[in-house]
This record gives sequence, C-alpha cells and structure tokens, in this order.
Amino acid sequence: MHPVDYTSIRVLESLIKDEKNWIANLANASAWLNHCLENINWVGFYLLEDQELVLGPFQGKPACVRIPLGRGVCGTAAEKKKTVRVKNVHTFPGHIACDAASRSEIVVPLIKGEELIGVLDIDSPRLDRFSDDDARFLEAVAEALVRYH
Repeated sequence: MHPVDYTSIRVLESLIKDEKNWIANLANASAWLNHCLENINWVGFYLLEDQELVLGPFQGKPACVRIPLGRGVCGTAAEKKKTVRVKNVHTFPGHIACDAASRSEIVVPLIKGEELIGVLDIDSPRLDRFSDDDARFLEAVAEALVRYH
C-alpha cells in the first residue's frame, strides 16, 4: 500500500462502523492489516491503562504485555504522541525485543481529541520496511479507528 489508499480505509470502516465494541474493532483491524501489509511479522495494538501501554488485539507471536510510557518504540511514540519509524530496531535505544526476527518497526499513536488512548504497532523482519507513504496510510487507519472509538 502506498499513498493513503482511501478505498482501503473505506474497507476498514465497513468492518468497524456498525460495531460498538472497541476491542472487537481493533481485533478486526489487526487481522485486516495483517492481510493487507507485506513483509510484516507482527501487527497489533497497545492500549493506555494507568499510564502504561497494555497489550490489546494483535496478529503474530506472543508479545510483551506491558510497556511503560517512554520505553521502547511503542512507549516513545505514546509519550511523544507522534509516529515513530525505526529503520533498524537494533540501533534504537531501549528497544524491547518481543520477536528476535523483527528488524524494523513503526508505531502510530491513537489519539482521541488530545488524549492518547493507545498505539498501533507493526514490526517487520526486513530492515527499513516502512516508508513515509506507509506512515501516512497507517496514520489514516489510526484516525479511522479513533472515529469509531
């Protein structure tokens, strides 16, 4: 997927628009992203709970359950409320390795109003997997999800 694919965003919205349960929508979103994106080995969500990120719906190997704000790629993106793209996770200070095969990562914050509610986290076994276009697309995915929160 490249520049924001609004057709794909509409597919996601069709999966989640009539469902009120946030966890069910995130579960479908993680499965949909896992199906849509190439060269990834983990995709899922961490949700903010008591000032830490707690594992939510995902596709991939078992993962770290709790991540403090400011720690690792997820905690950094959450703390800064900005998308963080890492070309090589092994060079990221404080990287939390849940899957040794992961080599690059992108984390997009989920923000409702001004409030952080979680993050979308995607790992790849390929170095420098995530482009600016991927970031824009995933930010549009995050915006769509938050609209239905």
